[in-house]
Amino acid sequence: MKAAVVCENEKIEYLEIEEPKTGFGEVKVRVKASGICGSDIPRVLHHGVHFYPIVLGHEFAGEVVEIGEGVSKVKVGDRVSGAPLIPCMKCSDCQSGNFAQCKHYSFIGSRQQGSNADVVVIPEANAVVFDPSISYEQGAMFEPSAVALHGLLLNDYRGGGDVAIIGGGTIGVFAMQWAKIFGSRKVVVFDISDERLEVAKRLGADAVFNTRNENFMEEASSYTGNRGFDYVYEVAGLPVTIKLAFELAGNKSKICFVGTPHEEFTIAPKVWELMNRKEAQMTGSWMSYSAPFPGKEWELTAHYFATGQLKFDPALIYKKMPMSKVQEAFMMFKEPGRVQGKVLLMNED
Repeated sequence: MKAAVVCENEKIEYLEIEEPKTGFGEVKVRVKASGICGSDIPRVLHHGVHFYPIVLGHEFAGEVVEIGEGVSKVKVGDRVSGAPLIPCMKCSDCQSGNFAQCKHYSFIGSRQQGSNADVVVIPEANAVVFDPSISYEQGAMFEPSAVALHGLLLNDYRGGGDVAIIGGGTIGVFAMQWAKIFGSRKVVVFDISDERLEVAKRLGADAVFNTRNENFMEEASSYTGNRGFDYVYEVAGLPVTIKLAFELAGNKSKICFVGTPHEEFTIAPKVWELMNRKEAQMTGSWMSYSAPFPGKEWELTAHYFATGQLKFDPALIYKKMPMSKVQEAFMMFKEPGRVQGKVLLMNED
């Protein structure tokens, strides 16, 4: 088969490699669409892989073309999205249903062969079947949707309150939609890009604020009647957005940090004091799993995509490129600010 193989730093070759065999309890998926995740960028551009050579890709969708012995729920012809985490299922964290905290896990597309290939073999439990009405491009968005929903669930989300989403990228837009599906009063999205804010508005945000505008805090405060937000979801992972989360939170609010920072930062005492004074509750969020594996995050994504209540907008995709153009695709990320949205690598039929 053909696969996009990371051979060395900044070098990906589209090569002929041996096709993986389907083992017990596994299914073989012919990959139709594979997304480039933000976590893949440092893997390719900054020596971030676990080993060379490796096939990346963990946000994907395709068609099941073969099932191994012992497979009982997934069948050939099913459209599936792949949950990339492979927990050990034996440690105390796994036994408690905290699969994201497993210390003996594998991961499709970083610790073993991923989806940037003609086919990928995954455990049956990791194959999330979805309705034929859902496109493969949309199927490749299951993971960011599940990440967004996981954050809401960890933050003990309840409807009826005002919600702030800091970061209007793919995960932020899904977090906004989940908050609305489960009964928010108002959901507001904050970002520096008018284009991303326009997509958020189109998909249902009650209000959007560009944080480059001088008076955005004043306007946001006025929007909640100066109470602040009941729930705050930070999905950008930047020092400035982490600080903003403390400032937007209202009294007795709940703040969830979904974004992963990639640089050191400090929090001024006055900013930290906001958390004390407001008696805010804070939690982190990591990946997208719950019991039974892979979790309701994935099941509900399949359900609400099928009903149309969870919406997919083509504008979430920056560019679709043939898998053979993988080197060109990753090099786009060397230009700061160029890529605005998801890049999907597509396999031709």
